[in-house]
Amino acid sequence: MNKPSLLLIPALAAALGLFSCSNRSGSESAASTDSTQRYIEERLAGYAPVRLTADLSGLTDNERQMIPLLIQAAQIMDDLYWQQCYGKKDSLLNAVTDDKTKQFVRINYGPWDKLNEDKPFLPGVGPKPLGAQFYPADMTKEELEKANVADKMGLYSLIRRDSTGKLYSIPYHVAYKEPLQRAAALLKQASELAEDPGLKRYLQLRSEALVTDKYDPSDIAWLDMKNNTVDCIIGPIESYEDGLYNARTAYEAYVLIKDKEWSRRLAKYVAMLPELQQGLPVDAQYKKESPGTSSELNAYDIIYYAGHCNSGGKTIAVNLPNDEEIQKSKGTRRSQLKNAMRAKFDQIMMPIAKEFIDPSQLSQVQFDAFFADVMFHEVAHGLGIKNTVNGKGTVRAALQEQSSWLEEAKADILGLYMVTRLVEKGELPGPIENYYTTFMAGILRSVRFGAGEAHGKANMLAFNFFQEKGAFEKTSGGHYKVNHDKFRAAINELSNLILTLQGTGDKAQVEALQKDKAVVRPELQADLNQLQQKGIPVDIVFEQGPAVLGLQATASR
Repeated sequence: MNKPSLLLIPALAAALGLFSCSNRSGSESAASTDSTQRYIEERLAGYAPVRLTADLSGLTDNERQMIPLLIQAAQIMDDLYWQQCYGKKDSLLNAVTDDKTKQFVRINYGPWDKLNEDKPFLPGVGPKPLGAQFYPADMTKEELEKANVADKMGLYSLIRRDSTGKLYSIPYHVAYKEPLQRAAALLKQASELAEDPGLKRYLQLRSEALVTDKYDPSDIAWLDMKNNTVDCIIGPIESYEDGLYNARTAYEAYVLIKDKEWSRRLAKYVAMLPELQQGLPVDAQYKKESPGTSSELNAYDIIYYAGHCNSGGKTIAVNLPNDEEIQKSKGTRRSQLKNAMRAKFDQIMMPIAKEFIDPSQLSQVQFDAFFADVMFHEVAHGLGIKNTVNGKGTVRAALQEQSSWLEEAKADILGLYMVTRLVEKGELPGPIENYYTTFMAGILRSVRFGAGEAHGKANMLAFNFFQEKGAFEKTSGGHYKVNHDKFRAAINELSNLILTLQGTGDKAQVEALQKDKAVVRPELQADLNQLQQKGIPVDIVFEQGPAVLGLQATASR
């Protein structure tokens, strides 16, 4: 069953150590406390508060009753993510009496700073285990690989030790049985309110999936529903938290309102994927797979985040489901979270651009270009190759913990490739300079998430590769100026490199690339420090929930 975390004891001791000095001299304790408090206050200032709202005037009465139920289910996912990421949250939060420290712990779902390479920010807390709470804290990769354990690389199971120290696996639906049953009941109740048949079926199947760990039927039902206004993405989805194998998935939830007008405008691009796949700047063997064209592009206003997507840097676009077989047969749905994107653009990206983009190019940084760059990043996950060309299996299996960051880098660069081709074809409004310069500003925004996180590594690879290719220069005035011709050439070169590495499944080469180029170098770090000193936020933090939306909580049965 879900046993107490071995990390809980030192983390709790560290939290208590912030406010107790019984085992240290008064001066040492005060210095440690002051240093911790200064760090936390500085880091908290990097989160801009956002009131997460949307226009609900077009919803039916049933939809308005459904949303609080979906939010309650999402809150259970939030609690489960705490257990996966850290352990029992109440023990830690109850030990912390300082409000700012408690707030920062909540943002990070534990005592490690997610946007600073998981640096521990409470005294006495050691490095975050690569395997989070998916594995025993003292387990090594070699031990698991040699052990006779079922489901070693399972998406929906934990690895634990029995009383003799032997490793075994336990399914999520067993380890988290009681909270998952509560969440499933809430989804079932919400399904009874659903007026759209597709949404009703999806919520019913997702309810069943939570208590069986059989998610494929509900993923397919989610792709099949087309006319719903309310949406909910919920369950164990992304594997970034598993730093050992990039295998086990973390719980999260999004509650969404579809913007049907924006979604209609985006629909045409999916049909262009096969042609774009064939034009990829790489040898034919690395683009022989056919991307699904049943995928959708939709725009949403998000009204609630929970769990993994709410930790550290907030997700602003989603490409799901992750299952490669479903992607090949059914495609994916790319969801753009429009209101969250606008908040990041206004409060973070434009202040960064004004600070560091060359004044002659500042007018090229635009929200529509940002929206397109993010959107085609998600679409580009469907391009390229899912299986190695040399019999090593899927790219994900071959590259293991190196797969996620390289896949994010692929999506960044192939998204730019798509934008370039679509502007040339007249399918996107130009000029192309807007998209390239906006992407440059976007790198400076998202690299602040830290090179310890998959998206941060991806951005650092692009930044360092583009710099070496002369795609931008640092002017004497301290601004970044894009060379648009060299930028385009660098897109093609980096696309070729990434797709080749994925196709060959060469993990050693990917590790070497990460160590060489997916890093923050001193000159860039100085610029990032300057942004912090000027008080420009790193990310956003939400005030959210039924009360913020003007909705009354719905009683669950």
